Amino acid sequence: MYRYVIAYKPFGVLSTRQRSSVGHENLIDMGIPADLQPAGRLDLDSEGLLLLTNDGQTLHRLTHPDFSHIKIYAVLVLGLPGTEALTLLREGVEIKLGRTQPADVEILAGEPPLPPFIKPLPSPEKTSWLRIGLREGMNRQIKRMTAAVGHPTVRLVRVGIGRVALTPDLVPGRWRDLSTVERNTLLADVWPRGRHTHRHR
Repeated sequence: MYRYVIAYKPFGVLSTRQRSSVGHENLIDMGIPADLQPAGRLDLDSEGLLLLTNDGQTLHRLTHPDFSHIKIYAVLVLGLPGTEALTLLREGVEIKLGRTQPADVEILAGEPPLPPFIKPLPSPEKTSWLRIGLREGMNRQIKRMTAAVGHPTVRLVRVGIGRVALTPDLVPGRWRDLSTVERNTLLADVWPRGRHTHRHR
């Protein structure tokens, strides 16, 4: 039977099952079953939502760029991005890996409801929170984007994939099966025209 799980990957934990040479914890340490694979990774120094499943077709659609599923991040950056910086982030910015695709970017009015960070952060008057939605996944893309416009990232949290979002019960290191509503929402987004072969069991 297919299984769909949501997890909050903490800062400093690998989003794989590979052992680190310096002893970083990973998905095994979080107790996530071995047959569940993550739909995309988060960097060691990023945190937040992971979706995991043993449904290979859905996994493919969630991760392949052709399907353009949006991934949403809460991003704490140094400074207050102005109009020019925001326009570049929204329309595409040149980074080491090429020009980024258009992104959804907005400045948040205040700090989003997230767990406390494990490291000291700059004072609030020196930082801004952004909400960034991406439909591509270059390596360390958001950090490269914000650095390119002069506002380095100091905290990066993935808070949503499509319409599936982190919920208050998911503190760092916790995971659970998707609720029926969450699972149906996910599958409706991934299979908008229905799943004609190998239907969900």
